[in-house]
Amino acid sequence: MVKVLVIAEHDGKRLNASTAKCVACAAAIPGADIHVAVLGENGERVAREATSLAGISKVIQIDNAANAYPVAAVLAPQIAKLAAAYTHILGPSTTFGRDLMPRVAALLNVNQISDIMQVLGSHTFKRPIYAGNAIVTVEAPAGHPVVGTVRMASYRGVDNTGKAATERASIGVELPKHTRFISLQAGKSDRPDLQTASRVVSGGRALGSSENFGIIFRLADAIGAAVGASRAAVDAGFVPNEMQVGQTGKIIAPELYIAIGISGAIQHLTGIKDARTIVAINKDGDAPIFEVADFGLVGDLFKLVPELEQALKS
Repeated sequence: MVKVLVIAEHDGKRLNASTAKCVACAAAIPGADIHVAVLGENGERVAREATSLAGISKVIQIDNAANAYPVAAVLAPQIAKLAAAYTHILGPSTTFGRDLMPRVAALLNVNQISDIMQVLGSHTFKRPIYAGNAIVTVEAPAGHPVVGTVRMASYRGVDNTGKAATERASIGVELPKHTRFISLQAGKSDRPDLQTASRVVSGGRALGSSENFGIIFRLADAIGAAVGASRAAVDAGFVPNEMQVGQTGKIIAPELYIAIGISGAIQHLTGIKDARTIVAINKDGDAPIFEVADFGLVGDLFKLVPELEQALKS
């Protein structure tokens, strides 16, 4: 029997949309019985939300004071112990999942399958390589648990029509003492989450400064979008690393992606190739971004963006 355990990503209050996408991937595995594990300090609220995910049969709530923050070194031993009853363990290919799942794979002494974008069978999957320029088919060995991360841009999350049961569990493992949570420093914003937003506005090095990046924020607020940035803008210190879109940043698949002052390096295009509609604004008409854009504006962004913002308000 194929039993799949999906590791829920959450902030202690709400379930991240990445979990629903992992469930969608798990549902494509033939004959899968899907459970979702919620590890937290008091995960009742998140577990209750998870029970509504379509296609799952059970939510496992694991409460422990040590799970108050998602420290991979703390969560991994608990998941590895829980994994004994499962054939597949899946997590999202987000910052959370990329940090956690390799540790789980190492503890189970198996190779991880990263960025699953398509399920071909119970042990056969497709994943991108070479910055998304090629797709490879990989097969995990039978008789061993499959540990993988799910490529967020390749799946739409399941709906909330499920009615799964909830089970509380206690995992008796010795937690590591070499790693502990110290503090969390994160920017607060009312804007949508970058990895799950349906609309994203990104700025590049052409903005010139962090102060000039304000026009990106204003346009994003005008259309209810998340804000991203190219690696060049992040490296220049205009915005924090958490906003980076691309191969070494976040891979996203919004309905609308607006690239402003971004030339379109292959590493950046890798992160947006699954966007449904791409709009580019750049003064260089030969910029690579225009080769993938559905709509393009050639001109001075400092003139065009305020005009666009004004048109949206009128």
